[in-house]
Amino acid sequence: MAKYKIALLPGDGIGKDVMDAAQIVLDKLGLDAEYTHGDIGWEFWCQEGDPLPKRTTELLRNTDCALFGAITSKPKEEAEAELAPELKGKGFVYASPIVRLRQEFNLRTNLRPCKAYKGNPLNFRDDIDIVVFRENTEDLYAGVEFHPLPGEVMETLVKHNKKMKRFESVPLEDIAVSLRINTRQGCRNIIRDAFEYAKKYGYKTVTVVEKPNVVRETSGLMVREARKIAAEYPGITLWEANIDAMCMWLIKNPQDYGVLVTSNLFGDIISDLCAQLIGGLGFSSSGNIGDNYAVFEPTHGSAPKYAGQYKVNPMAMLFTVKLMLDWLGESRMAERLEKACAAVIAEGVVRTYDMGGTNTSLDVARAVAARL
Repeated sequence: MAKYKIALLPGDGIGKDVMDAAQIVLDKLGLDAEYTHGDIGWEFWCQEGDPLPKRTTELLRNTDCALFGAITSKPKEEAEAELAPELKGKGFVYASPIVRLRQEFNLRTNLRPCKAYKGNPLNFRDDIDIVVFRENTEDLYAGVEFHPLPGEVMETLVKHNKKMKRFESVPLEDIAVSLRINTRQGCRNIIRDAFEYAKKYGYKTVTVVEKPNVVRETSGLMVREARKIAAEYPGITLWEANIDAMCMWLIKNPQDYGVLVTSNLFGDIISDLCAQLIGGLGFSSSGNIGDNYAVFEPTHGSAPKYAGQYKVNPMAMLFTVKLMLDWLGESRMAERLEKACAAVIAEGVVRTYDMGGTNTSLDVARAVAARL
């Protein structure tokens, strides 16, 4: 019987390409695992009205963790237009399956390392080592939205917040509202995770990135909780930054920062910025981590125009495998994989098109496997 049970969720587009690359490396590493493929993605939305079928969530509950490829998501109207004819008009509403996974399995912490590896011609600088901690289940991504705005909701909002009164004369069908929901426990969880990571791996600073001077209540809650928790970690300095200024400073002095912690939407935005500093989304891995389960995914999209061509850089997926190995407790195996990836990048012989090369995703995976 295998030591681990791992669900493989290729998803859409290039998700299948990079998953194939990951399996080459996993086979060479010899991880003692049983792999099970799960259905997720756009084709299941179109054919079944559900991009995350119940059979897939049931499968995940019988595994230790999941490795995920990429997903296609489209706006509401476009999604409905692509449903099979017999499903249209039946009340199906598209929702991102990866967001649903984060919420259904309470994968509250999104971990996104952004580290520059020497020899990568796409690096902004070679001395960047930033880790973004993004709260993963709350904020604007909680999905509590209204359009049109129900009259009783408008009445309640006007009653409890005078700033809403200026919208009273706007027709309800012309108002769309999304609620930004941050809980104290959600803030505390992500902030403590960030400080614990900084303590474990020797980072000297944790920067809380919010906008409390304007978004006073939700961002204010995050900053206040960060100050409380920081007091428990005397060896680590808490820095505070507004999200807009942080984007500027990351371009100016990215080498000054270590661990960043923020809420869901801000974390989504700033982690892509950090990814570009170290070569783009082709190098950016992530883990969606809960108390008892985790889903690991590269941060890039499905890039449907490249699907099946094995053209894209698989390094993001290979570094994602490294995160998965760390979470499973296979730290020595994770270290070997990171060193092999770093060696292939530094050598510069096998490169995909984004790095100026002509090699395939599978060529890169085989080169990494050869280094193991």
